[in-house]
Amino acid sequence: MQTVKIPVSIDPIRTAASGLRYEGIVPGKQNKRLNELCAGDCSDVTVSLECGVDIQGIVYLSGKAVTELTLLCQRCMTPYTTEVTVDFSFSPCKTQEEIDELPDAYEPIECNEIGEVRLHQLIEDELIIAMPIIPMHQNADCNLGTSDIAVGEIEPSQEERPNPFAVLEKLKSK
Repeated sequence: MQTVKIPVSIDPIRTAASGLRYEGIVPGKQNKRLNELCAGDCSDVTVSLECGVDIQGIVYLSGKAVTELTLLCQRCMTPYTTEVTVDFSFSPCKTQEEIDELPDAYEPIECNEIGEVRLHQLIEDELIIAMPIIPMHQNADCNLGTSDIAVGEIEPSQEERPNPFAVLEKLKSK
């Protein structure tokens, strides 16, 4: 199968009935929200996607997306590159009842008004969720390693402040 650009949107019911599979890329420049969260542009996202109907008759979209992101290490504040991989399995749902009956193996997704799912947006959402909460190098690769950063020291105050509860103590003795 040749690598092609993943379609922006698909009709999940029609593609599942045909049992279509896609292997391709989503250009990194199209992931605007993901690029805003990175220290540099993200690379192209390699996607493999399978559309089908399982033995229970549930339409599904499942696959994997992989990309490299340049993030800012929160320990040493230098950029580094990390690979982010997500596995996903979705099923289109129209009503709350369908969502409630959906097996745990699938996440519900909504179709737009013409019955299509926006794949690029869906893949970008999954990659954003999979990003590290606090991006950091591995300890061995980080410029600071395991040492903590000391920004400044707070010197103990030499003057004695009055106790704010001293007034209550006077009331209590009366």
